[in-house]
Amino acid sequence: MHLAVALTLAASFTAVSGDLTSYDPRVPAGAQAAVVSAPVGGGTVVLLHTKGLLPNREYGAHAHVNPCGALPADSGPHFQHVQGGATDPAFANPRNEIWLDFTTDSTGRGTSYTRVDWQFGERRPRSVVLHEEHTHTDPGHAGTAGARLACINVPF
Repeated sequence: MHLAVALTLAASFTAVSGDLTSYDPRVPAGAQAAVVSAPVGGGTVVLLHTKGLLPNREYGAHAHVNPCGALPADSGPHFQHVQGGATDPAFANPRNEIWLDFTTDSTGRGTSYTRVDWQFGERRPRSVVLHEEHTHTDPGHAGTAGARLACINVPF
C-alpha cells in the first residue's frame, strides 16, 4: 500500500479505468482494467489492476505505442524508452519497456506494478495490452508474450 501513497503525492499522474477491448474469449466481455502512471523520484511507476478475467490465469501486459483499435495489431509494438529490436533483450526488457505481467486470483482479479528509471518525454505510449502468457526474456523471444487478448487506452 505504500505505492498508493507515493502515487497520490506525485506532482502529476495519469489514471484511467474502464472496460477492456476484448479480442479473445480468454478476456470475457465486461472485464475491466485500471491503470495509474506517475513520475516518482526521477523514474516512473505504473500500476495495473484488472477484474473480470479468468481465475488463476497468467497474463502478460505491456504499454504499447498506439491506442487500441478494432484489431489486436492496431496498438502497434511495445513502447520502448530507447527504441531498438522488438525481440532483442538489449531493448525488449523490463528496464526499457513497461512490463506488467500478473496472475489472476480465484475471483479473476489481478494486480501488477512496475518502476522504471526514466520518465516519459514527448514520445509516450497510448495503451496497455494484455497478452496470453507472461513475457519471455530469452534471445529471439525477448518481450514476446503470445497473442494480444485485450487492450485499454491510457493517456500516459
